[in-house]
Amino acid sequence: MNTDPISDFLTRIRNASRAGLAQCAAPHSKQKLGIATILKEDGYISDVSEDADRNGHKTIVVHLKYVGGQPAINGLNRTSKPGRRIYTAASEIPKVLNGLGGNILSTSHGLMSGAMARRKNLGGEIICNVW
Repeated sequence: MNTDPISDFLTRIRNASRAGLAQCAAPHSKQKLGIATILKEDGYISDVSEDADRNGHKTIVVHLKYVGGQPAINGLNRTSKPGRRIYTAASEIPKVLNGLGGNILSTSHGLMSGAMARRKNLGGEIICNVW
């Protein structure tokens, strides 16, 4: 039993990129697929696809991106956790590494990057930071 599936998903991506793997897979959910799509839009991963495992369960396959042999994702951490939710207003969305990184927020208009939430003037729960 997994109490925090989002944290498990982020850990799978982080471990696979550090190990130099081409791709990693995780159980499917709409929120995980949204997070992977935002990572792709921001250029941290090369592709994301949906697949089915041997038992017929849907999985998300994340194709990792490497630049000059180094992973594009140097850091990926969960900010808001089940035991402590972190919410922010649109004007107070933190910048990661002075703008070199990014964050993913869950807003009333769905999942979006921190930069997009600032542009749309939306606050919400900070899911994770990536750099």
